[in-house]
Amino acid sequence: MQLKKETALDMTEGAIAPMLVRFAVPLLAGNLFQQLYNTVDCIIVGNYVGKEALAAIGSTGFLINALIGFFMGLSAGGAVVISQYFGARQQEKLGRTVHTMLAGSIIAGLFLIVFGHFASPVMLRLMATPGDVFSMADSYLRIYFAGSLFQLVYNVGAGILRAVGDSERPLYFLVASSLVNIVLDFVFVLGWGMGIEGAAYATVISQAVAMVLVLLVMMRTEECYRLRLKALKIDGGCLSRVLRQGLPGGIQMSITAFSNVFVMSYINRFGSSFMAGWACFGKIDQFSMLSLQSISLSVTTFVGQNYGALRLDRVRKGAAVSLGIAFSFGLVTILLFECIPHTLVALFNRDAEVLFYGSAFLRAGAPFYLFRCLTMVFSGALRGLGNALAPTVVMLSSFVAFRQIYLFVITRLTGSYVPLLFAYPVGWALCGILMAAAYLAYTRSRRFTRHFPPESRTGSC
Repeated sequence: MQLKKETALDMTEGAIAPMLVRFAVPLLAGNLFQQLYNTVDCIIVGNYVGKEALAAIGSTGFLINALIGFFMGLSAGGAVVISQYFGARQQEKLGRTVHTMLAGSIIAGLFLIVFGHFASPVMLRLMATPGDVFSMADSYLRIYFAGSLFQLVYNVGAGILRAVGDSERPLYFLVASSLVNIVLDFVFVLGWGMGIEGAAYATVISQAVAMVLVLLVMMRTEECYRLRLKALKIDGGCLSRVLRQGLPGGIQMSITAFSNVFVMSYINRFGSSFMAGWACFGKIDQFSMLSLQSISLSVTTFVGQNYGALRLDRVRKGAAVSLGIAFSFGLVTILLFECIPHTLVALFNRDAEVLFYGSAFLRAGAPFYLFRCLTMVFSGALRGLGNALAPTVVMLSSFVAFRQIYLFVITRLTGSYVPLLFAYPVGWALCGILMAAAYLAYTRSRRFTRHFPPESRTGSC
């Protein structure tokens, strides 16, 4: 069974740079529209509801990532498995892995609906969320987690499509859902005056739209990743491999996000204006990371397919080409952060204090951005090789252990907000250096030549 050329991209042959760009551009556009979910909420809420509501949304991001991030990490590991099976032409195992991942995402989504509802107020208290923000943040979180099933199932489905080289249709789904989100934001928040709760409902409904679209495509295709509802079940062997690949990343994402809850406790000490400035920086920073995230996903898929096809020469070349592309995006980001920070922050809120603090965060982080290029490219390459442990260890060391030690020490040496501006940039620098070293060490070791298991390659997909 052959995948149609218009929906899949076999990365084991052909010129590397054009292939990576062809795959990454829809990912970048898709990530852009996905980011619009929460960003449009922030723009509308920040300008029409108030800075307290903006601070409430900004303070919830880490909690959302802490809970959903774990399962998203597992999903990313499953996509690596699928890309390797695709490169190795192991059609039957690919199909079983698809159904295992989707069944698992449904179970995980149901768990998050219940857990998020009861855990939200507890976590907000751990973050020392101010009283003028607490009730709004709690309402937003409870509604958001009520729709977590839609988000998880969509992301698993989209990850499966990308793993076989189809980065275009997930883009179309995100465009549609983002447009729904924008329209509903205006209707619920501005038209019906529902405030922050209206923004949350708009996000949940738009995520449901994306989920329905990706499931319809997977159910109607005749390719080897076709979804058959009767076949939805957990396969022990497939689950074991998905866990081996995804569990380290899931743990890393969850722990990193959870540690940021404690980072927020330091941010919250300086009041709602500082929190809102941080929220603006966070949203702008997330947009700046979209290109690197797209490149990282491209590297993972490229390396996974070529490693499965035993093309180790292309693995190294793909990582090198991707790093050059990432650096070009990084330089543009640095210029924007340094030259027009006030303009960027003003998109979310024009309060003088919010503009000041948000711009300070952007300028502090700009010089360190190139280190993030190293992190994203080499972590993506390592995961594509099936080595999920090294990126996990490096990121936990840099983003959790080092950052928490830094904040603990620096806040006891000074009561100024200035050291908080560099809590993230110095972590980026450390992580980039360590990740590059880990990649070089792995690709020069004997483990690198222990190819993807040369099991029977019956059929093609």
